[in-house]
Amino acid sequence: MHKIMIISGAGLSAESGISTFRDSNGLWEKYDVMTVCSTQGWLQDRALVTNFYNARREDLEDKEPNAMHKALAALEKRYPNQIIHLTQNVDNLLEKAGCSEVIHLHGTLTDLRCESCHQPFSVGYRAQKEDEQCPHCGSYEVRHNVVMFGESAPAYRHIYEAVDESDLFMAIGTSGQVIDIVPLVQEFNHSILINPKREEHIGSFGSFDKNIDDYFEHFLQTTATEAIPEMIELIEDHLCR
Repeated sequence: MHKIMIISGAGLSAESGISTFRDSNGLWEKYDVMTVCSTQGWLQDRALVTNFYNARREDLEDKEPNAMHKALAALEKRYPNQIIHLTQNVDNLLEKAGCSEVIHLHGTLTDLRCESCHQPFSVGYRAQKEDEQCPHCGSYEVRHNVVMFGESAPAYRHIYEAVDESDLFMAIGTSGQVIDIVPLVQEFNHSILINPKREEHIGSFGSFDKNIDDYFEHFLQTTATEAIPEMIELIEDHLCR
């Protein structure tokens, strides 16, 4: 049975109005990323970081899945147990669209996590309270459930599991700067990249290598939603072989 490994990035949710760090007028221009998204920043000013994630959680409430989220949910329903979806996004738009098997590589915005027992728990879209208490162990040492720069990402183990199980790799809306997708795509004979930009790959010595799209069998240079018809045709052709 054919299986597809999908890794999605910020470009998947951008058309739903989710702010990204790297785009113009994005979060990079409003915040210093190492201040609000790193372990160093967390240790220096927990209140600032907490407020940052509170605002992002509140902003997420009225966001709706776009056509690509819905197309991926439809594929999952049409081909059960054949789609492995790993996302770098911390929003819940794939789930809102109807996806049930989503692996969040960098955590989930609508959850908090206890620093004592390490268990996550849902808070929906509300802000973290000053006296937030873990419902599992009662601790008040509670934080956002998003992986920060400087700490490990336990869910990354699912990346290597998916590589072993799949025979087609698809990347949607990712620059490859957080997770280097070039070594991943080189494990596959069949691959699809959906991205409106040509992204340069930085080699192991820091010099610019060729563009990421050069490593892929198919490069759909367009937005996620505009790529849907061609994407579905390519996927169904592969799955029905």
